[in-house]
Amino acid sequence: MREKLVSIGDDYFIEDDAGARAFYVDGKALRLRDTLVFRTVAGEERYTIREKVLRVRETMEIYRGDEVAATVKKALVSPLRHRWTVEIAGGPDLTVQGNILDHEYQIKRGREQVAEVSRKWFRVRDTYGVEVAPGEDAALFLAVTAALDLMQ
Repeated sequence: MREKLVSIGDDYFIEDDAGARAFYVDGKALRLRDTLVFRTVAGEERYTIREKVLRVRETMEIYRGDEVAATVKKALVSPLRHRWTVEIAGGPDLTVQGNILDHEYQIKRGREQVAEVSRKWFRVRDTYGVEVAPGEDAALFLAVTAALDLMQ
């Protein structure tokens, strides 16, 4: 994932491991709450991320169409490491643990790691890699990563 250095809103492209553009993230500027729309390069909307307003703890919802696909919540108390939970609609929840500020963290389903995010693989500013386990919905994990980035 690589953010544009100068843009209105949070617009950027997500490239695959070969460097080809896979998704366009359209950040909606000048809104009361943060909103990102994940689109394929062909323009098809995959996910929409919206900040949940009036919340006790930081929360973002990820929509697929009109349905909530996942809800990302920051842990209330996390003294040693950053911790988050991702409630997946109709599926088992995920946990996120690591250093969100440095983009170094793991996403797990129970004890199984299903994705890893790392900035250490790249030297370019505002660029980091997301490795998703085979058979997982890569677009959803990228949306979760973007939500975490917004919430930091």
